[in-house]
Amino acid sequence: MVKHRFPRPKELAPLMRFKTPELNGKKRRLQGALTIHDLRAIAQRRTPKAPFDYTEGAAEAELSLGRARQAFDDIEFHPAILRDVSHVDTGWDVLGKRVELPFGIAPTGFTRMMHTEGEVAGATAAAAAGIPFALSTMGTTSIEGVRDAAPEGRNWFQLYMWKDRERSMQLVERAAAAGFDTLLVTVDVPVAGARLRDKRNGFSIPPALTVGTIVNAIPRPWWWWDFLTTEPLAFASLSSWNGTVGELLDAMFDPTVTYDDLKWIKEQWPGKLVVKGVQTVDDAKRLTALGVDGITLSNHGGRQLDRAPIPFHLLPEVVREVGKDTEVHLDTGIMSGADIVASIALGARFTLIGRAYLYGLMAGGRAGVDRAIEILGGEITRTMKLLGVTSLDELEPHHVTQLQRLIPRG
Repeated sequence: MVKHRFPRPKELAPLMRFKTPELNGKKRRLQGALTIHDLRAIAQRRTPKAPFDYTEGAAEAELSLGRARQAFDDIEFHPAILRDVSHVDTGWDVLGKRVELPFGIAPTGFTRMMHTEGEVAGATAAAAAGIPFALSTMGTTSIEGVRDAAPEGRNWFQLYMWKDRERSMQLVERAAAAGFDTLLVTVDVPVAGARLRDKRNGFSIPPALTVGTIVNAIPRPWWWWDFLTTEPLAFASLSSWNGTVGELLDAMFDPTVTYDDLKWIKEQWPGKLVVKGVQTVDDAKRLTALGVDGITLSNHGGRQLDRAPIPFHLLPEVVREVGKDTEVHLDTGIMSGADIVASIALGARFTLIGRAYLYGLMAGGRAGVDRAIEILGGEITRTMKLLGVTSLDELEPHHVTQLQRLIPRG
């Protein structure tokens, strides 16, 4: 029989230690976010539907995005045991310079629409973490604005080749003059993908006030207060635009861009050149022969061609074919540090995060981006320790098995 008695006061004392409440609402929200999915939930509550859907959505039926994320879910890790993992190094050289974590912030357009701190929050958070920040051609902060906000940061510039080549190259020249060390040329946008959420929301730049947007804004007054009391939203690389996003993209993007154009761009750019949007082994080999410094396997976050190849599935074969001659980077679908570790194990030198960063931005501005980086960095460190490795160089293909659902029919 178990005997019961009243607890003594001295026994209760150690149990009565209460955590000091956090009175700052933003800090409390962000501290409570333990995963990128948690940040996404906060972002959805705090951001109007149109900008949130622009971030969240993909092309057509959004199959490419779903499949990319599923591919990361469908991995099996193979840990080694009894290793000293008291100290782990999560950094190494990418394009000739050290990064403290094997990921950077991907170029995203319309960023100040998600939160008024926009690209400045991303660039300064990246600089503080020792990782690159990529500014989009469709960014809402100028090249010089990013440089001034993060003068010590490692800044990259992402280029879309416009039909107006002269204006495109003016941007390239400005990026070089501002000290950006890498040009990220995106090549998977001959035309804009069919982003149906944006069409249904009537998403435009600048945003149009309708009955629907006003009703949607009622529970989110802080977003509208920030939006209406800060610098008007505009594309820093464009003079003006008053149409829908789809109309803008179709007016800008050039369906005539070829390998010859890419070779010409390479001759103009003094820094490192990475080509983003590679989706076949043949293109990876041809770009490597052209002498680019890196390629990024990406289907544009599922926002261009729906049912496009899954970048994570392409990774092992592309690394086998060209990995000794050029750096292979990866984006699309990354939502955790474990996703990043798996990518590095299968040969990626670097990864990019887009939505994961924007969820943090929408959840809390600069502090939210810091939290997103902190979450991913912690997951990377923990996953490496549990795998029994102490550096990125120790990650090998034998640490990961890709489990496959979508098997081609014979």
